[in-house]
Amino acid sequence: MANSILTIDMITRKSLEILENNLVISRNVNRQYDDSFAVEGAKIGSTLRIRLPDRALVTDGAALQVQDDNEQYTTLTVSSQKHIGVNFTSAELTMQLDDFAERVLKPRVSQLASSVDADVATAYKGIYNSVGTPGTTPATSFVLLQAQQKLNEFATPMNPRYATVNPAANAGLVEGLKGLFNPTGTISRQFKNGMMGEGVLGIDEINMSQSIVQHTTGVTPTAPIVATTVTAQGSTSLAISFTSGSPTFKIGDVFTIAGVFAVNPQTRQTTGSLQQFVVTADVSVSSGTTATLSISPAIYTSTNALATVNSFPAANAVLTFLGGSATAYPQNLIYHKDAITLATADLLLPQGVDMASRQVHNGISLRIVRQYDINNDRMPCRIDVLYGFNAIRPVTAVRLWG
Repeated sequence: MANSILTIDMITRKSLEILENNLVISRNVNRQYDDSFAVEGAKIGSTLRIRLPDRALVTDGAALQVQDDNEQYTTLTVSSQKHIGVNFTSAELTMQLDDFAERVLKPRVSQLASSVDADVATAYKGIYNSVGTPGTTPATSFVLLQAQQKLNEFATPMNPRYATVNPAANAGLVEGLKGLFNPTGTISRQFKNGMMGEGVLGIDEINMSQSIVQHTTGVTPTAPIVATTVTAQGSTSLAISFTSGSPTFKIGDVFTIAGVFAVNPQTRQTTGSLQQFVVTADVSVSSGTTATLSISPAIYTSTNALATVNSFPAANAVLTFLGGSATAYPQNLIYHKDAITLATADLLLPQGVDMASRQVHNGISLRIVRQYDINNDRMPCRIDVLYGFNAIRPVTAVRLWG
């Protein structure tokens, strides 16, 4: 029986299937906001304003104490367009779809998936809670339990929780946890696949990804301290001073402040651990001994409905930065699904081309545009995805440093 000709819609659907199957971290993040971007011809720079859950203070007594809304918002911008080119002949269009996918599509689309994953993995820069020892590959159940402790202390829902780790961390954890109070099926899976798998220490899935990125820390100054006591609720900047050095502070650098402890967002009681802060804008100091850092989370004391710390940072309180100076560390992630949001947008189907198709499935929109080269009987195509991502609820995620 003669082969049927593969259509552009068939190729687009198959490409989308391959893309989804090759995503790792992006598969387990929140994509519920995608419909807001599902409009004809969305462009880079389109922004979605996302409302975060309201928080209020519980009060004592019979008298009503009405509180204003404490609405918080964050934004998600469609800022990334990735594509990959494919060039095939009319003869290849007579192949069976699965054969065509394996030979032509899969090698290219899997690279596109890895690129999207690597982008989404950079959401770590907005996440402040951290566990692990920088420079040491995670290899014990303790680091996973520490991450769970952080999530629990910050009132993160118990499920679904995921972990995405790089190959080194995966190898370390499988070796360190092999046979350790694990059911026979789990041990068998670890032995056969070399993967941690599902249902490990309260984590729904632990996946290995080659797209986990590294964070290179800034150049740490000598003896950094708080320059001026913080007094304003909601502060997202911190004035510091130091004795010497020409420091650089990088987006994603994590530090603690002496005497400033984290609080549980529900009870507003201290967790007993210093609050970790993340730098949200690069700062370079070429002269002088002062700097102003943009930080997250915003500083709210326990008297405020949005409490993040037990007390304001005091002047002369010592800052301690995580990791060595100007050193690269893998940023494995343990997170609730709602911590990171990925939104894809519908790209325009252009006129004046041979063929164009767009398909959407499970929150992923993918477009293929095809031309025809009559001189060589070839069909150059581009496969595109337009998306944005952000750590919408960073408090529900933890960085596992390697």
